[in-house]
Amino acid sequence: MGVSVDEFLQLLDELPGVHMSHGGEWIGLKVRDKGFGYLWEATETVGLKATIEEQIALVAERPDVFEVQFTAGRFGWVVVHLDKIDSDELFELVAEAWCLTAPKAMVAEFEAAHQIGQGAL
Repeated sequence: MGVSVDEFLQLLDELPGVHMSHGGEWIGLKVRDKGFGYLWEATETVGLKATIEEQIALVAERPDVFEVQFTAGRFGWVVVHLDKIDSDELFELVAEAWCLTAPKAMVAEFEAAHQIGQGAL
């Protein structure tokens, strides 16, 4: 288990329109100039946008993996320790953060391509 910084950066290639901006000791993750995450290479942690409910649930369930970063409006940002999470779960969290931020048309196209939210009929 565990995801390296390089593996995390490769996961971002699966999401359309992701741009990275360097901010000193961290890298900002954006889609259409709106932030959905941060990467701190030195600590091998990622901060991701989530709903407040998801933030609370993740931290309560596995405080060794997740930490509260901050809340802003209706969003609760969560810190993820890369060495304590598998790539599938991390991709799901990154994709959710991206979906909370990207324009609706981009999200719909992404969800259709990845068959997200399309239960068996």
